[in-house]
Amino acid sequence: MLIRYIQTAMARAEFERMEDRRYFGTIPPCKGLWADGNSVEECRTELNSVLEDWILLKIRHGDTMPVIDGVDINPQPEYAKTD
Repeated sequence: MLIRYIQTAMARAEFERMEDRRYFGTIPPCKGLWADGNSVEECRTELNSVLEDWILLKIRHGDTMPVIDGVDINPQPEYAKTD
């Protein structure tokens, strides 16, 4: 489930070239999450790493994460589970 969330979030990544010719990347549903790099590939790699850290911090602090394209990794109360 976590890998699916990361893949889905990364599919929503947006990149732009800045004035200094570096690349800036964000994942719009993930507020405050960004990375930069000398190339799109470097920026994408850094953004993926930042996303993983962002998820771990959200879990540690008990924050709610955005549902991205139907992928929800937020903890569910026992009564809401469908297993």
